[in-house]
Amino acid sequence: MKEKLLLTPGPTKIHPDILEALGRPIIHHRTTQFQDILKEVNEGLQYVFQTKNDIYLLAASGTGGMEACVANLVSPGDKTITVEGGKFGERWTELCQAYGGDPKVINVEWGKSVQPEQIKEILDGDKDIKAVFITLCETSTAVTTNVKAIADVVKDTGAILVVDGISGVAVTDIQTDNWGVDMVVSASHKGFMLPPGLAFVSVSAKAHAVIEKATSPRYYFDLRKSKKAFAKTDTPFTPAIGIIVALNESLRLMREEGLGNLFARFARLAEATRTAARALGMTPFPDDACVSNALTAINVPEAVDGGKLVKVMRDEHGVSVAGGQAQLKGKIIRIAHMGCVNEEDLTRGFTTLEKVLTALGHNFTAGAGVNALQESFSQKV
Repeated sequence: MKEKLLLTPGPTKIHPDILEALGRPIIHHRTTQFQDILKEVNEGLQYVFQTKNDIYLLAASGTGGMEACVANLVSPGDKTITVEGGKFGERWTELCQAYGGDPKVINVEWGKSVQPEQIKEILDGDKDIKAVFITLCETSTAVTTNVKAIADVVKDTGAILVVDGISGVAVTDIQTDNWGVDMVVSASHKGFMLPPGLAFVSVSAKAHAVIEKATSPRYYFDLRKSKKAFAKTDTPFTPAIGIIVALNESLRLMREEGLGNLFARFARLAEATRTAARALGMTPFPDDACVSNALTAINVPEAVDGGKLVKVMRDEHGVSVAGGQAQLKGKIIRIAHMGCVNEEDLTRGFTTLEKVLTALGHNFTAGAGVNALQESFSQKV
C-alpha cells in the first residue's frame, strides 16, 4: 500500500520540514533558547491572525481554546449569542451553558450561513448581551461565515465578538484588527500542519476588560495568567514544547509564501475539488455563497453507502476523507484542501474516490473527476 494520505479536515498532512522540526531533541522551556523561539512564534502568529493583539498558547485541542474563551468571558447568568449551523457552532452553546451562561441560540439550516441581521436584531433588542460566538469555517458542513459583516454589527456594541477559527485561520482571510474581531481561537492540527495539542487565542483590549471582571471559576485556562506570562515572553504552565518548536517552522513557511498567495492557493484547490465532484455527478453540499476554501463537503449519491465509501477509501486504499456528522452521517463526505495538501494529493484522492465509487455501483464516465480536476488546475489564475 502507498503511504497513507490524510485529506481529512484535522488532523491534516504534515509538511516534511515540520516533521523534521518535530523530531528535534527537546529543550527546556524556562530557557532563553526557548524564549527566543517563543518570541518568533508570537510574531508569526500575529502575522497569520493579522493582529497586534496578544496571542496565547494553550497545551490543548481547539475545544480547549474555545473553553478558554468562554471561561474567561462568561460569568454565571451572562447572556450570550451563539450560532448553531453545525456541530461546532453547537459546541459554543454547550460551553456557555456549562459555565452558567444564558445563550440566545440562532439556529441556522446546515449548509447555510448566519446573516448579520439575525445577530443585529438580538443585539438591538438586548443591550445586556456579553458576547457573540460564531464560527469562521463550520467544519461539519464546510460553510464559511461572513465574519467581517458580523464584526461590523458587533464592534460598536458592548458585546465581545469571539470567532472559532480552528479550521479557518491560515486558510481563509480573517483580518482580526481591521475588522474589529475581539477574540479568535485556532489550533495546531488544521491549517498549521501540526499534530493536535496546541490551541491559540488572540485577545483584544476590549475583551481583556471583560476578562478582568468575569467571575467564572478558572485556573488552567485563566487568560489573566497568560497575559502576565506573555509580557515576559513566557507561558504560565508547561507548554507543548515540541509542537511550538515545529510551529515556528510552520509559520516560517507561511510567511515565505505570503498570506495573499496562501489564500489564493487554497481557493484554487477548493474550486478544483468542487469541479471534480460535479464531473462525477456529485454536488457540493453548502450553498455556493458560503463554500469553504478549507474543505469541501460533497453529497454522496443516494445509491452509495457514505459510511462504507469513507471506510473503503481509508482501509483498502490508504486515503482518508471524513464522513458526515449527526444528520449528515452517511450523506456527505468531506475532503480537506488546507495546510500542505497539494495538487498531487487531490489527484490521488479523486483517483481513489473514482475506484471506490465504481465498486459501490455509482455510474459516471471513467476518469471524469480526475480529468476535471487537472483541467481546473491548468486554468490560469
